[in-house]
Amino acid sequence: MLLRFRLNGRPVEVEVPPGRRLLDLLREDLGLIGTKEGCGEGECGACTVIVDGKPRLSCLTLAIQVEGKDVFTVEGLAQIGKLHPLQEAFVETAGVQCGFCTPGFLMAAYALLLEKPRPTREEVREWLCGNLCRCTGYEQIVEAVLRGAEKLGDARA
Repeated sequence: MLLRFRLNGRPVEVEVPPGRRLLDLLREDLGLIGTKEGCGEGECGACTVIVDGKPRLSCLTLAIQVEGKDVFTVEGLAQIGKLHPLQEAFVETAGVQCGFCTPGFLMAAYALLLEKPRPTREEVREWLCGNLCRCTGYEQIVEAVLRGAEKLGDARA
């Protein structure tokens, strides 16, 4: 089946077999390896991407489900070699440890900030509850999201 969608702002046409997961399409067929497979069962959030402005677990999403949609991955955050303010905040707060879960956290946080540009600490915790990290203890990640919201707010002002 020929699949057409927008990926990180660019049109994509790709042939996909039935049953192909979005995660596999992104990583194996399109070479975007930022999206990680942690559990393959929708439990860890490492594979989170944004589809039409909402977070989706790409390990549970069939590729054909993004026909005609906008898909945004962690590779779309940085622009012209400059980190996105949310990425900068993760670095500044040590929200990045081993880095395996970071793309999923970044994309979930990005989706939160699209919906709620100035979230509270509790809202960040609730929003990210579907993402697992074994290294940071989460506090640095929450701080990173709050700092990223500040940076984005400052940039909008």
